[in-house]
Amino acid sequence: MPVPWFLLSLALGPSPMVLSLEKLVGPQDTARCSPAFSCHLWDGDMLCLPGSIVSTPGPVLVPTRLQTELVLRCHQETDCDLCVRVVVHLAVHVLPGHWEEPEDEEQFGRAADPEPEEPQNGSLQAQVVLSFQAYPTARCVLLEVQVPAALVQPGQPVGSVVFDCFEAALGAEVRIWSYTQPRYQKELNFTQQLPALPWLNVSADGEDVHLVLDVSENQRFGLSLYWNQAQNPTKPWWHRNLTGPQTITLNHTDLVPCLCIQVWPLEPDSVRTSICPFVNDRRAHRNLWRAVRLQLLPPRGWRLEAPCSLPAEATLCWQIPGWGSCQPLVPPLPRENVTVNKALEFPLLKGHPNLCVQVRNWEKLQLQECLWSDSLGPLKDDMLLVETRGPQDNRSLCALEPSGCTPLLSKASTRAAHFGEQLLEDLQSGQCLQLWDDDLGALWACPMDKYIHQRWALVWLACLLFAAVLFLLLLLKKDHVKGWLRLLKEDVRLGAAARGRPALLLYSAEDAAFERLVGALASALCQLPLRVVVDLWSRRELSAQGPLAWFHAQRLQTLQEGGVVVLLFSPGAVALCHEWLQDGSSASRAHGPHDAFAASLSCVLPDFLQGRAPGRYIGAYFDSLLHPDAVPALFRAMPVLALPSQLPDFLRALQGPRAPRHRRLADKAEQVSQALQSALNSCIQPPGIQETGREMGPEAGDRT
Repeated sequence: MPVPWFLLSLALGPSPMVLSLEKLVGPQDTARCSPAFSCHLWDGDMLCLPGSIVSTPGPVLVPTRLQTELVLRCHQETDCDLCVRVVVHLAVHVLPGHWEEPEDEEQFGRAADPEPEEPQNGSLQAQVVLSFQAYPTARCVLLEVQVPAALVQPGQPVGSVVFDCFEAALGAEVRIWSYTQPRYQKELNFTQQLPALPWLNVSADGEDVHLVLDVSENQRFGLSLYWNQAQNPTKPWWHRNLTGPQTITLNHTDLVPCLCIQVWPLEPDSVRTSICPFVNDRRAHRNLWRAVRLQLLPPRGWRLEAPCSLPAEATLCWQIPGWGSCQPLVPPLPRENVTVNKALEFPLLKGHPNLCVQVRNWEKLQLQECLWSDSLGPLKDDMLLVETRGPQDNRSLCALEPSGCTPLLSKASTRAAHFGEQLLEDLQSGQCLQLWDDDLGALWACPMDKYIHQRWALVWLACLLFAAVLFLLLLLKKDHVKGWLRLLKEDVRLGAAARGRPALLLYSAEDAAFERLVGALASALCQLPLRVVVDLWSRRELSAQGPLAWFHAQRLQTLQEGGVVVLLFSPGAVALCHEWLQDGSSASRAHGPHDAFAASLSCVLPDFLQGRAPGRYIGAYFDSLLHPDAVPALFRAMPVLALPSQLPDFLRALQGPRAPRHRRLADKAEQVSQALQSALNSCIQPPGIQETGREMGPEAGDRT
């Protein structure tokens, strides 16, 4: 079946033109030979009958080496078949003692030719057979070669003959034999595996991996991604019938070493090609271990689930509560080579929450899970006793602790040594749970709860005794205690006032006069139980972090502490809001390096658009500087209050549940109003005076 050009391009590489394969035009076979040689290709194929080896009558030409080259036999410009060109290297062969220098070329020709017909011009002649097999094709061709006597040197190569060509299918295994007729020596043979059909280009782009199939637009092909598990049947993962060209994108987290790709044209008896390009990929190996899971199979079975086979060993260990590392069991249970996705069994009698499984790869711990913790509860404060059995019924008993295995009844300053006698009594009375038992020893888990409860009972008794003594002292010193309580109450009240509710004040830095007005408002609010945050007092942090980062950090901290963000509207702030709402981006005019209001709009506006503003934001404006209708309608979702006319309501909204009674609140509002009056009057001055103060604004406002 002729193979389309695009399939050849896939098989021979992603860019066939770079390979510069020679194209042969026409279906005819041809032969050519070295200079000064003459050669002729017999018409049609012949029967492949090597015959038996005969002795040489004198010098003869024999093939010494075969060489192949891939070429393209094209019927049209884009309709080509893969073809195998064969180069036969020839040499003169003569038995020892049979070589004599001929007196002339005519005598040499007669000695070299066993046939009665004399060769023309005194040359050496041979008939070379090429036999070709590539399932289901078999061919034999005959080449006649003549070499001038002047070129003949015994045992030396004299030249070569080239045959074009044997057609073969992509992915086929071809076998070629060559010998002379009659045959003077054992035939040469040559085997070659042709490129498979088709080929893929795998490339990585950041977090993605691209599988690129450069296929013609009308070609239909199948693509399958599967996990090639050596110990289990192939597990398909993804399959599609596609029409080329195609680029399949995979996330890098999908890569594992056994992920393979199979591609084939959707044609009868098509050749399927599989490649596994991620076998040595480091990311794929990391992803494999992230995907590995340990599963408990009652009563004592377990299984390591993984998409790929992996070289690993599994061991058991004992996890002591409060300690990071898991203690290997002593004597060690035998390490097992893990077969993934296969049920295995622990050599245990009973399960325990503190028993864990460690999976190692090349002595590196890759995975640890305490499989029984789900069914038997959390880790227990049990002591693991290790019994070791030696020859002649020698036995030793120790307790597994972080420092090692401590012998019972020893004088070591450990918990196991302290409770050694009690643990022995518990073991002998059957209060310990046997986990493992064989000829080497046994493992026992002994509860320690009752000993811990005894200690806590003493502690509670001491606490109760101390509380009783303290109560008697308080009764004897009743008047002094009342004074202490009053002082404590006052300290708590003052501390709460010092801490206060956080309030983040945002404004548009228009000029120096307006910044002084904002500073006066912030200072007045600090006299209340409020913690005011304003960029005027954080210029160094603002310059170091940038307005947007500074606002993010302050807003997050304020809202987490139950505070409120105050948006102080002015003509400049209103203009910025309108520009954002109209253009969806930052206002086109330049802003100062400390203008947190302009930087914060990208975060503030989404809260209003998504309905998260109530309870988090409060709006305010100075009624002598801005008309109430100038505030954008979007911000009406929060309370927008005029200053100083609505100062009591503003202060009540700022303090929230901590707001004082009405009379005290009115007094506080009057104090804040008086503090604002002077700065507010300076903002209403003529523009010339404001312009003069603007040059001093940043320096005047930097209080850090």
